[in-house]
Amino acid sequence: MTNYSFGKLLKRSVSRGGLAVLLGLCCMSSVGQDSGRQNAADVKSASLERAEPGEELNAAMEKYLQSAKEKKLNIQSVMVLQHGKVLYEKWLNGGEPQTPHVLNSVSKTFTSAAVGLAIDEGLLSLDDKVISFFPDDLPETPSENLKKVTVRNLLTMNSGHDSEPRRGKDGEPWTKSFLAWPVEHEPGAYYCYNSLGTYMLSAIVQKVTGQKVVDYLQPRLFDPLGIEAPRWEESPQGINCGGWGLYLKTEDLAKMGQLLLQKGKWNGKQILPEEYAVEATRAQVPCQPSWIRADKIAESGLTPENSDWVLGYGYQIWRCRHNAYRADGAGGQYIIVIPEKDAVVVNTAALQDMQAELNLVWDYILPALK
Repeated sequence: MTNYSFGKLLKRSVSRGGLAVLLGLCCMSSVGQDSGRQNAADVKSASLERAEPGEELNAAMEKYLQSAKEKKLNIQSVMVLQHGKVLYEKWLNGGEPQTPHVLNSVSKTFTSAAVGLAIDEGLLSLDDKVISFFPDDLPETPSENLKKVTVRNLLTMNSGHDSEPRRGKDGEPWTKSFLAWPVEHEPGAYYCYNSLGTYMLSAIVQKVTGQKVVDYLQPRLFDPLGIEAPRWEESPQGINCGGWGLYLKTEDLAKMGQLLLQKGKWNGKQILPEEYAVEATRAQVPCQPSWIRADKIAESGLTPENSDWVLGYGYQIWRCRHNAYRADGAGGQYIIVIPEKDAVVVNTAALQDMQAELNLVWDYILPALK
């Protein structure tokens, strides 16, 4: 599998101490000068271009909204893009165009983007061992499985945990809580949903860049996409939560979806490394919903025909039916990318039945995209 050791700016022999941080800061000031990247000094992107939806999509959206109402699905915004243009947008049930919405686990996809950028800058690799970044937070005797956990394992939620790690109490650093959690399976061989694992990715990015993820992404992702004033919650240790806690507007999410659809390219510039964008959005490992154990999936009744939670997981991105993929957050937050239709569908919501919400997209929106 590709290692993504692009090594453009740093040699891997540099330690992860103060020198690495210093070099990382030097890299930050020069990234915009790379001919393949958007310069941070460039003018920010304007709003996405709008186009007329056509009668068929308008009719489909009326049915979509009516069905959501009948099913009591509290959808707060929906935006539909095709060929890079917004064809339909609507805010309802308290949703507002200019009000950032809690994203929950959609945040994970943005953390993954930060990892991809840091890899491209030579600051880390997919095969780096997680314990190498946190020598002061390790258990007294780290298990052999813990020693094997890599950045790749964190990205694919295959770090070997039998249950999802939880934060400790009494002010214990979250990194220490994660590293103390038993790693009962061989890393890379067992899927277990893992939000604290994404926090570890955020902590790793902060270690190697000297910046919080939200600040690291500002000139590299948010500014080029015209995403203004992103807010991201932090741990008591001053590290962005990574797996949750990001707040953005509906159109911001649509821009991220369009960027992924375009394999990391924006306005003719390569914002996110193409190879990473491709690998992040393909099925890297088998998966199942967070509420079902991997060894119970056969008896759950979930199949690739009736569920969008068993089609594979990439780098903090879920695969869907219809050869689509998505960023996915509790309560019904979605960035759904449908390459075969050159389309992106975004939802913000406050609901429980997220499969029903996805089914509405497949039943009404997808057939109307020609």
